[in-house]
Amino acid sequence: MDLNKQHIFIIGSKGIPAKYGGFETFVEHLTKSKKDQSIQYHVSCLADNRQVYTHNESRCFNISVPNIGPAKAVLYDVLSLKECYEFISKNNIHDAIIYILACRIGPFLGFYKRKLEKFNTQIFVNPDGHEWKRSKWNAFIRRYWKFSESIMVKKADLLICDSIGIQNYITEEYKKYRPQTTYIAYGADTVKSTLNSKDSTFINWMDKNKVREKDYYLVVGRFVPENNYELMIREFMRSNTRKDFVIISNVENNTFYKDLLQKTHFEQDKRIKFVGTVYDGELLKKIREEAFGYFHGHEVGGTNPSLLEAMASTQLNLLLDVVFNREVGLDGAVYFEKTQGSLAKLIAVCDGMDEETIKQYQELAVDRIQNAYTWNLIIQKYEAVFKGMSQQYVNDIALYPAQGVVKA
Repeated sequence: MDLNKQHIFIIGSKGIPAKYGGFETFVEHLTKSKKDQSIQYHVSCLADNRQVYTHNESRCFNISVPNIGPAKAVLYDVLSLKECYEFISKNNIHDAIIYILACRIGPFLGFYKRKLEKFNTQIFVNPDGHEWKRSKWNAFIRRYWKFSESIMVKKADLLICDSIGIQNYITEEYKKYRPQTTYIAYGADTVKSTLNSKDSTFINWMDKNKVREKDYYLVVGRFVPENNYELMIREFMRSNTRKDFVIISNVENNTFYKDLLQKTHFEQDKRIKFVGTVYDGELLKKIREEAFGYFHGHEVGGTNPSLLEAMASTQLNLLLDVVFNREVGLDGAVYFEKTQGSLAKLIAVCDGMDEETIKQYQELAVDRIQNAYTWNLIIQKYEAVFKGMSQQYVNDIALYPAQGVVKA
């Protein structure tokens, strides 16, 4: 154990190698592309055993958690924090940082924070989005999330927000705690898919789902109400476009899907195509590249990974006009409201755009990603924060430092 290194413990993701969503992909990139060799990462991983292994030169420690429903994620984080404390104590590690992804364990944080004080351990927290607003949670769980968030904001030494909108929310909502915050976005890349239009993997997927290049609108993401699928489906059905609406999502045994089917009867519109999930990353990137346009209806907080990937890959992006989406898209996207007819009209406008206009939107979108959201930039910022650099130093890493939220 090299005690001279800066030890960073990351808990709250399901672990690496990444097999799941946004936090896992973030940790994968952060560790894989590490630039400062004086940093040593320790990553908590959800598993059915207690093995310890090395991945991306990081020490990965498995945490086994029984399946106890929604509380499983809370117990996982608590056990991960307990393991971090025991490892720090056993190895007498001073000045470490524990970076907690999401605000699940507020009621338990104070206990371990007090125990870690003698090692001068700092607690950093990523507050994620407005988890307490998500419709999948019942009223009790939503109250718990909000309560937990308030405690974690109060106890954290630093909150790393991946959205300026979330940073503004934290500083205003909890100003009585005078929280220390910084803004570091999520990342994306603008590298083209390794597949071409004649690749059999891509052709077979297109043929199977009866879609054609540049002849479909696309959405990729969890099929949940707060992502406004009902709005997008109703508006698409209201539109006169001849293009398809391709939805990549897992809707098997999804009660929201069944309820929406009964309410809208979208199965009668042959343009709307639920095509299941796509786990092949290169194929998914190619599908994004060949879409005519991408719909993004997310409205619950943070810099959304699927939006960054669409901005990097898809020529035309149609975004729900909320502060988090406009912060990312700026002039590289077009926007719709939740009012009836707004998206349908925007679809008609997009269908009528000439190639030059579409090309301009695509160039602006790619420039936006390259200037503010590349993984190289994000990792530099994180390492600067972990090494205790000033806020000004972190901001100066960006080609275009964050300037606040652009209003509609």
